[in-house]
Amino acid sequence: MKAKLEDIRSEKGSSSLYAYRVQVPFFEFKWHYHPEYELTYIVQGRGYRIVGNSYEYFSAGDLVLLGSNLPHTWSSKLGATPYAEAIVIQFSKEFIEPFLGLHESFSIKSMLENAPRGINFQVNQALVSKIIAITEASGFDRILQLISILEVLSKEQVRLIAPNTFHNVASKKSELRINKVCTFIQNNFYQKISLQQVAELIYLTESNFCKFFKKATGKTYSDYLNEMRINEACRMLDQSDQTISQISFACGFETLSYFNRIFLSKKGMTPSVYRKEKLKLI
Repeated sequence: MKAKLEDIRSEKGSSSLYAYRVQVPFFEFKWHYHPEYELTYIVQGRGYRIVGNSYEYFSAGDLVLLGSNLPHTWSSKLGATPYAEAIVIQFSKEFIEPFLGLHESFSIKSMLENAPRGINFQVNQALVSKIIAITEASGFDRILQLISILEVLSKEQVRLIAPNTFHNVASKKSELRINKVCTFIQNNFYQKISLQQVAELIYLTESNFCKFFKKATGKTYSDYLNEMRINEACRMLDQSDQTISQISFACGFETLSYFNRIFLSKKGMTPSVYRKEKLKLI
């Protein structure tokens, strides 16, 4: 998927790092990238997080570190929660590199080397308190708090979320096109969406749309749509008591057999096994 370059320095000034809270009715689909590292903590909200080629469900407590120029967006629907809120910390390579030369920063350096693949962390209250506190700090104290947060994170168990990332600079026209298509898919994936429908959204033939979409996202249209539906099915298997058949149809699959086949190919297990495995963790 092609992304928009966000010029953070011109938007937020010349500070060494930026730490701020965002509270909005919902997280709007905004596929973008920037040279700065970014640590994002979701205070409130639920929806889908797209990082590189990774497409996953997120909810409150989601904490992700992104590397330089890694395309990403958090996206939710109006009314999914009373409001959506995130804490965002952004810092440049130029700012952090002098610290990485220290022997004591070895673990932080190793963590940041993995950031281009996106890192998902488990959170605890002590860590959340540190993240909240940095938004209230200023001056050199804010820098010390960031280093402290990075040190804590570098010792945590992590999960890489986008092992096969990519980056393509897009024209403004391409950015608007892919954002329009992906927003439409997100809002309508639970019902039948024909290739003709999405192609007509951006005034392309079906053949040209398929080429455009594959070049922009690294996935075919059908694979992207199925991945979105399967991730929603996983959320429902975790959080609802609906039957597997009910979930499959609620997520837009026309037959249960096709749902089972796609689920197995995406998750390496059947929906029933997935649900049982999740229940063991409760």
